[in-house]
Amino acid sequence: MNAKQLENVVIIGSGPAGWSAAIYAARAQLEPLVFEGAISEQNRLSGTLPLGQLALTSEVENFAGFPAGNLGAFLESALPAERRLMMPPHEGHGVTGPELMELMRQQATNFGTRIITDDIVKVDFSSRPFKLFRGEGGVVEAKCVIVATGAAANWLGLPSEERFKNRGVSACAVCDGALPRFRNKPLVVVGGGDSAVEEATYLTKFASTVHLVHRRNELRASKIMAQRAIDDPKVEIHFDSALAEVLGDDTHGVTGVRLTSTTGGPDTTLDAAGVFLAIGHTPNTAFLEGQLDLTEKKYVVWKKHFRTNTNVEGVFAAGDVADDYYRQAISAAGTGCMAALDAERWLAHG
Repeated sequence: MNAKQLENVVIIGSGPAGWSAAIYAARAQLEPLVFEGAISEQNRLSGTLPLGQLALTSEVENFAGFPAGNLGAFLESALPAERRLMMPPHEGHGVTGPELMELMRQQATNFGTRIITDDIVKVDFSSRPFKLFRGEGGVVEAKCVIVATGAAANWLGLPSEERFKNRGVSACAVCDGALPRFRNKPLVVVGGGDSAVEEATYLTKFASTVHLVHRRNELRASKIMAQRAIDDPKVEIHFDSALAEVLGDDTHGVTGVRLTSTTGGPDTTLDAAGVFLAIGHTPNTAFLEGQLDLTEKKYVVWKKHFRTNTNVEGVFAAGDVADDYYRQAISAAGTGCMAALDAERWLAHG
C-alpha cells in the first residue's frame, strides 16, 4: 500500500464496533481501511488478536438475530473457504463468537472494506492529516480515524485458568452465565469490587450457589453493593482467599477450584462448574497516550452526549475502548454504527 495515500476513514480494531463501523462507512462509499491487528504472540497474550474478544468466546446467545438453530449451511455459503478452514466445524445450536466475528468481517468486506492485518502502534493527531504508524513499518495518513480497539479482560495468569478458558472459565457473567453448563451448579466469582458483586448477584439467577472469592477481609464494592452480596442467601463470600488453581478435566471442563489463604491458613477446595474473573478490564489505549483525553482508567473520553466524538476533531471512538459500563457485543456494535455516521457527517461538513 502507498504510504502517502490519503485515506478517508481508518478504523483501528476488529471487534463488533470496528466491523459495524466498517459496514456503515463502506456503504456510505467512504472506502474505509481497517487495521484488524497483527497475528502475534504478544497480541495473543494480551487478548488483542484480530476479531476481538468475541473470537475468544464460545456460544453467543445474546446477540440479536442469531436464535438457536443449525447455522452450518449458512456459514458455508457466507464465508470464503479459506476463512472456514481456520474455524472448527459448526456444532452448536447458536452462533459462536468466532463465527459471529467472521460473518461481520465478511459483511464489511462485501461492501468494499479493505483490511490490513497489522497493528497501529503510534498515532499523531496533532495536525491533519492524521498520521498512523504501523507495527510493520510505514505511515498511513487519514482525514478521519475511528478508534475501536476494545478492552481486554484482566486475568490472573494461572496455567489452569488458561487451560479452561471457554470450558468453564469466563470473564463475563452476562455473556456466559445463562449457558446450560452453569445452570443449577455452584459457581465461583473472583473479585471484590462493584463489578464482582454485580456478576455474583447476576449469577444467582442460574447457579445453585455463588462463591465470591476476595483476597482481602472486606469487599471493595460500594457499601450498598457489598451489603447486597452479604444479604443474598445464594452468595457465599470467602474473604482472605485467592484463586490458586482451577480444577477440571478434558471431559467436563471446570469441576472445582483450589483456594489459598492470604493470611497463612490452609488451602480449601470448592466444587464448581464455572469460574468468573471479575478483576477489571484494561482498555487498549497505550498507543493513544498524549493524543486523546483518557479517563483515570485509560478509557477514551466521549466529549459529546450521545456522540462518539473525542477531544480531537475528526477522531471518534467506538466500543469497549470508551465504554467501561456495558461492555457487550451488541452495545459495541451500536456505537460502531454511531461512529461511522459521526465520521461521515464530519467529513461532509469538514
